[in-house]
Amino acid sequence: MPVPPIIRPALAARVAALPPSCGPVRLVAVDGPSGAGKSTFARALAAALGDVPLVGSDDFRVPWDADPLTWWEPLRHAVLDPLAQGRPGLLRRYDWRRDAYGPAERIPVAPALVLDGVGAAWRGSPAALRIWIDAPRAVRRARALARDGAAHAAAWDGWAAREAAHFAADRTRERADIRLRG
Repeated sequence: MPVPPIIRPALAARVAALPPSCGPVRLVAVDGPSGAGKSTFARALAAALGDVPLVGSDDFRVPWDADPLTWWEPLRHAVLDPLAQGRPGLLRRYDWRRDAYGPAERIPVAPALVLDGVGAAWRGSPAALRIWIDAPRAVRRARALARDGAAHAAAWDGWAAREAAHFAADRTRERADIRLRG
């Protein structure tokens, strides 16, 4: 879901006015359930903010049967801790199709970083702005299976149950600064 052109300047100004939340960086967390449209929105948002860096949970190896926050510790170590210290992060993005990590990529210290994925806005996130995106379950499931293949239907159902439990315990949606329909 792209950021509509009329919203871009206002959202960019809102982010720029926020105090930094991770060292000198304003972390903008885009969270919500699988298939809601988070990644599409996050890419458009990163571009609207001046092509700031974008890191997502899909950049980490998170098995279908894992805890939704499995990616958080590797993210913290590779990206958030260095940024909090005013240094660039160093990330090797996971390639799901090849089942391998790519080359090391520098994540620069920038005015903002868009963080996309289930758990991006959890209570332990140093987010300056929390954006929640959701869509009806049937829509999300259809999108996920179109993306990942029908063979993953049972795995997606299990994942959806785990992420729903995470969101309920964390109250992620209730704490979001902005709530959107994907």
